[in-house]
Amino acid sequence: MRRKDILALVQEDRVHRDLYLSEELFALEQRHFFANTWNYVGHASQVPAAGDYITVEIAGQPLLMVRQADGGIRVLNNRCAHKGMPLSTDECGSTGKFFRCPYHAWTYKLDGSPLAVPIKNGYEGTRLKECESGQGMGALQNVAVYRDFVFAKINDGGPDFHAYFGDVLGAIDNLADRSPVGRLRVEGGVIRNIIHCNWKMYLENINDTVHPQSAHESATQAANILWQGQPADVAKPMAMEQILPFGAGYDFFDRMGGRVYPNGHSMLGVNFSIHSGYAQVPEYEAALRAAHGEERASEILQRSPQNSVCFPSLSVKGSPQAIRVIRPLAADRTLIEAWSFRAEGAPELLFERAMTYNRLVFSPMSVVAHDDVHLFESIQQGLRAGRNEWVSLHRDFQPSELEGGTREVNGTNELLMRNQFRAWARFMTADMAMEEGA
Repeated sequence: MRRKDILALVQEDRVHRDLYLSEELFALEQRHFFANTWNYVGHASQVPAAGDYITVEIAGQPLLMVRQADGGIRVLNNRCAHKGMPLSTDECGSTGKFFRCPYHAWTYKLDGSPLAVPIKNGYEGTRLKECESGQGMGALQNVAVYRDFVFAKINDGGPDFHAYFGDVLGAIDNLADRSPVGRLRVEGGVIRNIIHCNWKMYLENINDTVHPQSAHESATQAANILWQGQPADVAKPMAMEQILPFGAGYDFFDRMGGRVYPNGHSMLGVNFSIHSGYAQVPEYEAALRAAHGEERASEILQRSPQNSVCFPSLSVKGSPQAIRVIRPLAADRTLIEAWSFRAEGAPELLFERAMTYNRLVFSPMSVVAHDDVHLFESIQQGLRAGRNEWVSLHRDFQPSELEGGTREVNGTNELLMRNQFRAWARFMTADMAMEEGA
């Protein structure tokens, strides 16, 4: 595929099914799109001590996020410079003061630079020190830590971190500032689910407010039956508090509003959301006001967006305090991770909300997620049907939106999705013009 072929797949109000089905396109995404965008790596609380690490894969490349001796964080290529053996095959752990390859025992400092090789005299007079194998593991140069959220970009070109994310970083601020001391910790493990669908399908569904009424009808009906007849002033159990709002009507979701930002980012639920009705905790709210001031505390408490998308890999929920990480594996396979946060200095109730919500809504065996998983995997197959090769994104399209920029919309507007695909096309082809010219 050439640049013009890829751009033709994204039209102003629809996208071609190849964006979901093509293995060739997915391979190009790894090289161009994911390597040219800022992707979420992990949270600093996952590597509290020097030598602590986690392993991830971004743009098809195995990486290590590791805490340095000076307290900093680096993202390294997870491969020995000798034969390519990963320095760690574990999900997380501590490497101590250095990395040691399990194959031939080459060792590296925590910053990835070479430390020692066995039978060193065998390399005297060779070109080892001058070539890539003598330079160490290799560290990514484009790494940013924002409120303890770690992001990385593989390629050198393109916008810097703040230019790329812009105002959508306020969603991370809203999450972190729910702690009276401004600090979060990842706790409670992770829920992982491999879905046999394209990653874009999952990501656009995060901004889809029309599907809950039909896709999750059985879950909300069951909750309503269990709760019917209860007095209005009776406190809802946490599960009811979180499930019942999924059954709100189209008007509710439309009025919640949305906002799109440049580069594919978005915020759904700028006016209110299904999380806005959670029970208040007066002593916690008082602590927030004491810590952040009346104005900032009110802003944090009153803003509970449905989903904020830091395109393309992170979805943030300020309340409950949870994130989803989208990690593409193939054209038809996507790993979804759901993580919970404990806000330091906040009541246990807030952490319980995060854990309960992730289990209730994002676990593949939950009363909500199994609906979505079935739909995603069915759509992945249904798109292969003949005659119609296009996916409709027409709802509420306006020609003026093609001007780009930040824009407020109604909550059921598919601009929230169109904005993602336009960014995809731009970053996918950003470096192709030079390559094709060469």
